[in-house]
Amino acid sequence: MTDQSSNPPQSRGSYAKGVARRQEILDRAIEVFARRGADRTSMRAIAQEVGVTHAALAHYFGSLEELLVEVYRESERQNNARRPADPDANPVEMMRRSAADNREVAGLVQLYSTLVASALEDGHPAASEFATTRFARIREGLADRVRQNQSVGRIRADLDPEAVAALVIAASDGLQTQWLLDATVPQDAALTLLEDLLARP
Repeated sequence: MTDQSSNPPQSRGSYAKGVARRQEILDRAIEVFARRGADRTSMRAIAQEVGVTHAALAHYFGSLEELLVEVYRESERQNNARRPADPDANPVEMMRRSAADNREVAGLVQLYSTLVASALEDGHPAASEFATTRFARIREGLADRVRQNQSVGRIRADLDPEAVAALVIAASDGLQTQWLLDATVPQDAALTLLEDLLARP
C-alpha cells in the first residue's frame, strides 16, 4: 500500500534545491547589505546586485521588508555560530563584543537601525514582529545573565534584572546609532562606564 502522505523523491529533491537556493541568495544579500547598507534599496536593485531575477527574489521573500528581516536574522545567526557567547560574560561585556563585531559591518548595523525605525511606523508588520520579538528575547536572556552575575557578586544585588537588561540594550543601541552618525563616539568607554555603575561597590 502506498503512503499517500510521503513526498515523491523528485518533490523532496525540488524542496531541497529550493532551500539551498534561498540560502545562497541570503548569503549574497548579506554581503551586499554589509557593503552598502539599506539606503535607496528596492527589490529590483537588490536582485541585480545579488545576481538573480526580481521574480526569484520575490518568490523566496515576498516583499522588501521580509527580505531585510531575513537578511539581518541570517547574518546574526551566522555571527553567533562563528563567535559563540561567553557563558561567563556579564551583559555589558556581551554588548561590547557585539559592538566590536558590528563595527566591521556598518551596512548591517544600518540595516538593523532601518528595521527598528520601520517597526515604529504603521504598515510594517514584518519589521514590527522582528523588532518586538528580538527585543523581548534579548531582554530575557540578558536578565538571566544579570541574575547569574548577581549571584556571584559581579552586579549589584539591589538592581532589578529586567530593568538592567532594558538599560543595557538601550545604551548599546543608542551608542550604535551615534556611531553610525559619528565614528568617534566612545562606545567602549561609555559601555565600560555603565559596567562600573552596575558593579557591586
